[in-house]
Order: sequence, then C-alpha cells, then structure tokens
Amino acid sequence: MSDFRTQARAAEAEMRAVFEPTPLQRNAHLSDKYGAEVYLKREDLSPVRSYKLRGAFNAMRKVMAAGEDAPVFVCASAGNHAQGVAFMCRHFGVKGVIFMPVTTPQQKIGQTRKFGGDAVTIRMVGDYFDDTLAQAQAYCSDVGGHFLSPFDDEDVIEGQASVAVEIEAQLGAVPDRIVLPVGGGGLSSGVRSYFGSEANMVFVEPVGGACLAAALQAGAPVRLKSVNTFADGAAVAQIGARTFARLRDVDPANVVAVAEDRVCTTMLEMLNIEGMVLEPAGALAVDALKDLDISPGETIVCVTSGGNFDFERLPEVKERAQRFAGLKKYFVLRMPQRPGALKDFLTILGPDDDIARFEYLKKSARNFGSVLIGIETSDAANFERIEAEMTAGGFEHRDITNDQILAEFLI
Repeated sequence: MSDFRTQARAAEAEMRAVFEPTPLQRNAHLSDKYGAEVYLKREDLSPVRSYKLRGAFNAMRKVMAAGEDAPVFVCASAGNHAQGVAFMCRHFGVKGVIFMPVTTPQQKIGQTRKFGGDAVTIRMVGDYFDDTLAQAQAYCSDVGGHFLSPFDDEDVIEGQASVAVEIEAQLGAVPDRIVLPVGGGGLSSGVRSYFGSEANMVFVEPVGGACLAAALQAGAPVRLKSVNTFADGAAVAQIGARTFARLRDVDPANVVAVAEDRVCTTMLEMLNIEGMVLEPAGALAVDALKDLDISPGETIVCVTSGGNFDFERLPEVKERAQRFAGLKKYFVLRMPQRPGALKDFLTILGPDDDIARFEYLKKSARNFGSVLIGIETSDAANFERIEAEMTAGGFEHRDITNDQILAEFLI
C-alpha cells in the first residue's frame, strides 16, 4: 500500500472523533434511468453540507500535532471552505480569521458564523475574490498565522481523499466508475491519488470554469480569462499547482464540461423526485451521467459534493432550467399601436402556452411599440408554431433568450 493511501486512511480514522462517514446510497431513480447501479456519495449530508471540512480537519490537526502554539488559522472563502474551517476552529478550540468578499450572500455569512461561534472572526473585504485572498494572505503574514488553502495543500488533498476511503469501505469494492466534480482540484486529486489506476474516473467541470481542461491542454495550470460563478463551489479560475501535479496525466477524454443551465435541470430533478437539495457544484456529477456511455449494470459512484443552496436562488434555477430545456423564451416584439392588436396576438397562444412577462419598452412610437415578452410552454416544439404564426400575423419579433447582453439588461 502506498504512503498516500496509508495516510488517507489514517486521516479518515481520525475524523471519526468529529463526524460520521457520509452515506453511500444506491439511487433507484438514477439506476433505473441509466440502466446501471448508480450510488451517490452524499457529501451534502456532512455537518457543514460539503466535503470541505475533511481537508480543513486534516490540515489543522497536522499543524497542531507539529507543536505550534495555538496558531491563528486564516482562510479566504465565500462558501464551503469557510464553513469547514469555521466548524473545525470551534472543534479544536483555536482562533480563526475568515476573509470573505463583501458580495458574499448573507446566508453563507450566517452559516459560517453559526459553525464557528466565538472561535472565528469574519472580515468582509474586497469586491472580488482575488482581492479578498490577497488581503487574507497579507494579514496571515502580519500575525504569523497559518493559511489554510481551500485545495492547493498536500494535507488538504490527503483529507479530501478520505471520501475515497469511505467509498471503498462502504461499497466493499472499487466501483467501475467514479464521477466527481472539479474546482481547484482538492477532491479530485485526492480521490484519484487514493484509487490510482484501480478505478475509472470522470472529472466534471462547469463550462464557465473548466480550469482542469485548460491546464491539461497547456501542460500547466493556466488562469481562465473569465469565470461563470453560478456553480460557485467549482468556479475556479486556475487549478492548483499541487493538485494539477496529481492530475496532469488525466486523459482529456475523461474530463467533461457541463453547461450551467443544464445543471439547473438536474438540481430540479433531484429536488422534485428525490427531495435532495444540491447546490450547483453538488449536482455536477449527477448531471454528467447524461454525457457518459454507460454499460448495463455498471457500478457508478457520483460524488454529490455539496448542498449549501440558498432557496432565494430557486427562481433563478427554475428560469435557467426552463430556458435550457427550450420551454421558456423571451422576445422583443414589434406591436402595432392599434385597437385589438394585443387581442390578435393572444390568439396565437395555445392552451399550453403562457405569458410569463409582458413589458412595453417604448411607448412613444406612433405606429408601433416594442414589447418584451416572455412565453412559457409545455413542449419546446410549440415555439416553432408560435414563431411562425407571429410572422404570419405581422408581428415582427426577435428571440433574445440566448442574447447575453440584451438578456442582462432586459431579463
């Protein structure tokens, strides 16, 4: 057995004094849907609803075991890492200072404060994470604290590998395939280093944060020019140097990028059918099943990495899911300014079509007015008929559903 496997097993054993293993559950719905034996490793059911407390625990216990005199632990995070660090600071009875961007949602701030109690101080600094990180590292140097990286740290990687230790013990074997999300690479590099070549692995990234694929193409970590922060638990601009060192020989064919809007359809599916609350990053592995060539009866483990979801975002998730599925579209409509024009337009809509939004954009025109209209329907194919009838009826229109700039201002 390799030293890494031994250390990961030791870390997992030490964790049992703090929290129980997260469940590995066969999911009947997904198993039937894909004709396989699909299991979910429920990291969304950890004490902080993500796997992040594993790496925080392992890194902190090693620092303290080295004999450092009650160090101050410092981190920068807007989400799950902050909550994991806060939980472990309270557990170990040490002080922590957590830097968060000023744009962090109150729900995440509140959860971090709840887990950390009097053990942690939260500092709201910077509009963007890079600013927050720089100030956290500067503060850490000034006070002689210990900086806890969210992923690019060997002890953190080793701690995240405890997920693999539990999968092996709970399943009683190595699964045929493991599907797991990739952000900075802590979880993926830890699980891969533990199983090595024994298990086939699929690494899933959001399209707007595909930093592993970019690094594999370049042969080294590279910074993405832009990042879509919707799947915030995996929206990382650059994979870690240490994590990439463990992932550099991954076959690019085993790296899957999934659209953020499609992830929303999976989040709603798991909520409505299974009653599971998954954050966007936590649903990545399940969503990626749609892209895999799955053999009948294959044993697949999907790591649901987190469930820290603010339900105030649910309308956005539903909106994005509908738009991805083609069930909702937005148009800018040129409406004749004459009596009965609106009534004529409404005759175009069928019994399964509904107006979700109607707003005049320009009311001063003498002959025509511009209208923003959102239409929902039960079948995406209905839009072909709707648009054809709008054209035939003289209602000039422009589909702006996927026009990023116009949608940002109007929708």
